[in-house]
Amino acid sequence: MRLIEHPRARTWFLVLSLLILFGGDAWRFSVGWVAWGIVAVGIFAISVVILVQSRQRWTIGGLPYPFIVFMALATGSLVWSQYPAASALGLATTWMTVLGALAMAVSFSWAELLNGLARVLRILIVASLLFEFVVATLVRGPILPWTAQPEVAVPGYDKVPQMLYWSRNELFETFDDGRIQGIVGNANHLGFLALLGVIVFSIQWATGAAGKRWSITWIALAALTLFFTRSATVTVALAAVAVTAAGLLLIRSRRTDWARRLTAVGVVAAAAAAGGVAFALRDTIFGLLGKSGDLTGRAEIWQIVIGLAEQRPVLGWGWISFWMPWVEPFKDRVIRNGVVQLQAHDTWLDVWLQLGLVGVFIFGALVVSTLLRAWLAAIDRPQRAPHTSEPYSPLTLLPILVMVALVVQSIPESRLLGEYALALLVIIAVKTKRPDWTVSAS
Repeated sequence: MRLIEHPRARTWFLVLSLLILFGGDAWRFSVGWVAWGIVAVGIFAISVVILVQSRQRWTIGGLPYPFIVFMALATGSLVWSQYPAASALGLATTWMTVLGALAMAVSFSWAELLNGLARVLRILIVASLLFEFVVATLVRGPILPWTAQPEVAVPGYDKVPQMLYWSRNELFETFDDGRIQGIVGNANHLGFLALLGVIVFSIQWATGAAGKRWSITWIALAALTLFFTRSATVTVALAAVAVTAAGLLLIRSRRTDWARRLTAVGVVAAAAAAGGVAFALRDTIFGLLGKSGDLTGRAEIWQIVIGLAEQRPVLGWGWISFWMPWVEPFKDRVIRNGVVQLQAHDTWLDVWLQLGLVGVFIFGALVVSTLLRAWLAAIDRPQRAPHTSEPYSPLTLLPILVMVALVVQSIPESRLLGEYALALLVIIAVKTKRPDWTVSAS
């Protein structure tokens, strides 16, 4: 009997897998790294069994080539890594994430993934708002994680760094530059989850997968959470997603293939021009959002990372995914507000640092090819038989809108290299490469 043959087993596996990926810090801050690790390893073991049982539905050759090459390069970097033990640990977590995402991609339809994402995002958004409300009304002060965390505070720092707090008790200060961090302990992370919620709940509303009143309620809650996080980077991502959605709806409104192609060219050109203008006016835009043009100190981090990357520019220092603060050259190398940083705060600089220019080229090919296939899936009319077209489905907007959000997030954050962001990239890359997987549901 297959592990997830029963509908209830399918639902539990999908929801628990996504909760581990999207709420990793919430698990680690509350029940600890060991408990989180046990659950993650259990999900990974189930994923491997699922992949073996479903081997007739997928092949290595059927996976996106840039994905295969990137994973081979990351794994091969263990040979030249300057921190082999840390690379081995980083590779273990990366492979767990990738294989878990692959199991979801080959086992669930887009409709199932949409509903699974909606459930998990509802849980995390509501839990975050309730968590911050309890902190603000009962605790009435900032709180640290309940369990021990890796040592990232700089010795001798005269107070607990703000970055280390699970919640800073700022729910009632959001109209005065306060930012909630939610159960995930990070305002930017929570803001991005809220953005995904806006996307997912809106598509559920459009497809009728959930009641319209409930969908509107959840959209409003996600938007409220996004506002409470006051994340400038997520606000920019929201704008990019909104522009993309508007452009796609305009393209899909055209009746002929020729008109759709012409409109698509115009939309892409207009988006590129808008992106150029936004980049030129980045100081003004981020100033309006309460941030400096370098996203409040990220330029200093980027300069340090560039200096390290230039020492090994071709193949990098070795894969590690998120940095480990006890490993050189990351130990006490990049410090911000009294905390040792665990990422370059830019996916592309992080890939250059870890896998060199070769890695940047291959990872870029993976992201661009996935983005292109997701775009085509959104603008091409679905066909189940030659010379026949069916109406567009709002569900086909999910991959491209999520990809746009991930690409924008990849500039100020390195989350695309691990956990939920990497899993989403793998799922979208695999499912857009194999249309038969996108249509059929087990």
